[in-house]
Amino acid sequence: MGAGHASRLHRPGDTLVHRLPPQCKLVAVAGFALVVVATPREWFWAFGLYAVLLAVVAVLARVPAGFVLRRMVVEVPFVVFALAIPFIGSGERTTFMGLSLSVAGLWAAWNILAKATLGVAASVLLAATTEPRLMLLGAQRLRLPPLLVQIAMFMLRYLDVILDEMRRMRVARESRGFTARDVRHIPVIARSAGALFIRSYERGERVHLAMLSRGYTGTMPVIQDVSAASRQWLAAGMLPGAALAVLLGSWGVT
Repeated sequence: MGAGHASRLHRPGDTLVHRLPPQCKLVAVAGFALVVVATPREWFWAFGLYAVLLAVVAVLARVPAGFVLRRMVVEVPFVVFALAIPFIGSGERTTFMGLSLSVAGLWAAWNILAKATLGVAASVLLAATTEPRLMLLGAQRLRLPPLLVQIAMFMLRYLDVILDEMRRMRVARESRGFTARDVRHIPVIARSAGALFIRSYERGERVHLAMLSRGYTGTMPVIQDVSAASRQWLAAGMLPGAALAVLLGSWGVT
């Protein structure tokens, strides 16, 4: 696999979190997400503690809060959907600032917002401390389906190539005086999209033939060791372990 390209989500660093093997961080984030999802929506303080745990990880990784917040914009569609639920929900209703809101809808909105926000924040921290190519190597170490991992590897490798091809096609259209203004120009854009697809497909064929000529048999060589020691697994397990302790402690209290 090639070196890939720089990611806007990744923040280079040399912290304890950055140095952890990618497979450890993948398992840690997945375990943390499972604990968050399993937490009853009524336990407000538990969600607060989960947020504190993520804040501790961000501090250890030296990832600024602004960096995380700017990249959590991906959650906006979920926020919009969650905010709409109290208005369209059925059942018992309550009044707030003159608005009639569904009680069940309010609980559902809180459940979505709290758990989605924590999950997205954990994912942002994972991406900020792990290069995309290393994340895929970690997935390979975790024995994820090899074909899916290889597809993701090539997507990562050639995404910039395809985007650059699309950019050149746009410049070529504009240099000939074309500017998309209304629906009459949709056929031109459609033909450009078709041409881009054909070029991408042909490039994929050429790359596949080049790989076969170099001895490709269905597996990609791994040139970087991402093995993990027991202490690294233990360090990565502190996040889901602490979250699980909060959950089990809550069950004990209640």
